[in-house]
Amino acid sequence: MKAAAIYARVSSDRQKEEQTIVSQTAALIEYCRQEGYAVPDEWIFRDEGYSGATLIRPGLERVRDLAAEGQIEKVLIYSPDRLSRKYAYQVLLIEEFARQGVEVIFIRSPRASTPEEHLLVQFQGMIAEYERAQIAERTRRGKRYRAKMGLINVLSGAPYGYRYVKKTETTASYYEIIEQQAEVVRKVFELYTEVGLSIGAIARWLNDHEIPTRKKTSRWERSTVWAMLRNPAYMGKACFGKTESAPRQRTTRPLRQRGGFSPRCSANRERPRHEWIEIPVPAIISEETFTLAEGRLEDNKRFSKRRTIDPTLLHGMLVCGECGYAYYRCSTRTSKRKIYYYRCLGSDDYRHVNGRVCHNKPIRQDYLDGVIWKQVIELLEDPEMIRKEIQRRIKEIQNSNPTRKRKEVVNREITRHQKGIEKLLDAYQEGLLKLDELRDRLPNLRKRSDALQSELRSLEAVSANQQTFFRLADNIENFLERLRCNADTLDVIERQKILRLVIKEILIHKETIKVRHSIPITDATAPSGPSRENVPSYLLRSGSHQPPVGQYFPAPGGCRNGKGRLPHD
Repeated sequence: MKAAAIYARVSSDRQKEEQTIVSQTAALIEYCRQEGYAVPDEWIFRDEGYSGATLIRPGLERVRDLAAEGQIEKVLIYSPDRLSRKYAYQVLLIEEFARQGVEVIFIRSPRASTPEEHLLVQFQGMIAEYERAQIAERTRRGKRYRAKMGLINVLSGAPYGYRYVKKTETTASYYEIIEQQAEVVRKVFELYTEVGLSIGAIARWLNDHEIPTRKKTSRWERSTVWAMLRNPAYMGKACFGKTESAPRQRTTRPLRQRGGFSPRCSANRERPRHEWIEIPVPAIISEETFTLAEGRLEDNKRFSKRRTIDPTLLHGMLVCGECGYAYYRCSTRTSKRKIYYYRCLGSDDYRHVNGRVCHNKPIRQDYLDGVIWKQVIELLEDPEMIRKEIQRRIKEIQNSNPTRKRKEVVNREITRHQKGIEKLLDAYQEGLLKLDELRDRLPNLRKRSDALQSELRSLEAVSANQQTFFRLADNIENFLERLRCNADTLDVIERQKILRLVIKEILIHKETIKVRHSIPITDATAPSGPSRENVPSYLLRSGSHQPPVGQYFPAPGGCRNGKGRLPHD
């Protein structure tokens, strides 16, 4: 029996609700049974909620990995648009699978065994891409036109304080003020512009006075109040086109916990103010009040204390081992001097609808910073272990070296595109191609060629980094010696850079702290250095002692605050 993998995809929540991915998978499994293909359950891959306009999909990545490893002979897909909505991506993937000896079978399109059938499959891919682009462009232009006409139905919904009234045969849709909610909106702007409360204080005031949100079951959050203060609809000017889709700039913590994948490779960002289209709606506050609030928001952004806050050594590396939330820095104001703590986000009552979700206690910043830095210095004082890790990575790069293979592919693609450009110019000079046709086809070829040149430069930079990495093994002892000599004089930013090189994350549990290193460390049965069996760890957990260095060590019990919630900045 031939080894095969199944791939299915849906791109929307509506499709997931209609169980279309289930029907795709069932049809593919039945086809495999009839044709006698062997498909283990773990080789059935589903991408639910992932757009066909991107190649960054976890299920598709696994199928491509299996093909590259030579484990499968067939990939079965329901139809070409399930593989990708872009014709160029379809061709790229099919050619990639073909180079690896893997046949792609679409069970709802003819098997491409002749040139005519290949052409039909390609046309199906182009038509699917064209339809998607056409629908998106018509929808965008239609919404934009209706917004310019002042129609409210192009907006996603009415904000707090308004009710969306649907259109009838005689009247267009419109916003209607809900007076009870409008009073809350006016109060929020009054507290911010006249009383001078912060956004967090306003959210707490609303919750303390038990003012219901629109959902009635949730609490007021600072983000909700912030969005309210920035919404021009409250001064009578609802706006369309405030945001646009742009490439994702960073991978957030929730994405990292999902393995770094996102259903979308883009994220929304705010457009410039002059591009917004204003739609008149009933005003709840005056334009002067909104302008005053807008000015204060801008002042807060410019003069926020966050712009002058001291950097923390473990910023972005601390994770609660009990609930999974990040740790942030806070301080006490009850002592004679200001003492900083790291505190779990899950332990704050006001952040969560039903109160705190975690009871992990805060931990003193100065003690934890000192313990982690000391452990890392002890780790780096073992040059033999560092050298073994570098040798392992060098061997791994030399064996696989995907950069070199990709450079060869990119160079071939660049040559092919340059020849294509030359052929187009020759055809135009010989009168075989009209000027309009040349203008339509040449920009796409040049754009693709420029993209390939950019990728080639990036690959060359990676190769240069690899050569630098090879030379690192020869200089490791000099580097460690300099680090040992200068460890006490490095500033916080320099220490932070070193920690981020060797530490992936630090898990804070109730009684222990687990450090996940980027460099694998050997299991130890006892701490390095003098025996500490009879020395109480008063700066760490009280009444206990340190376990093996570099793996686990006790949470700084002496720096825990056992008096409940800390005030926060």
